[in-house]
Amino acid sequence: MSDPKQEEALLRAANRRYWRSNVRIMIVLLLVWAFVGLGCGVLFSDWLNQFHLGGFPLGFWFAQQGSIVVFVVLILIYAVALNRLDARHRREVDEIRRPEAGGGGG
Repeated sequence: MSDPKQEEALLRAANRRYWRSNVRIMIVLLLVWAFVGLGCGVLFSDWLNQFHLGGFPLGFWFAQQGSIVVFVVLILIYAVALNRLDARHRREVDEIRRPEAGGGGG
């Protein structure tokens, strides 16, 4: 059996790593959305308007539809990333809580 205080410290460290990863994912995705919504839809729209998508200038398309489409895609990416992060965290917590029995083969 492991020491309860040591187990608690390991669990706290695992939780800190989980939330740090969660916040990192969220910040990256929000920066992508800000770049697409503000950058492509407003700041760089004049330059993007030289290209066309579906007959419309690309800057106009980003301002009207692009940021919404990117936002929905980013929600899906966030869901997949968090499912993976949750699974990894769950495995880590299970390894911490599992009493170390010799072997561990199935």
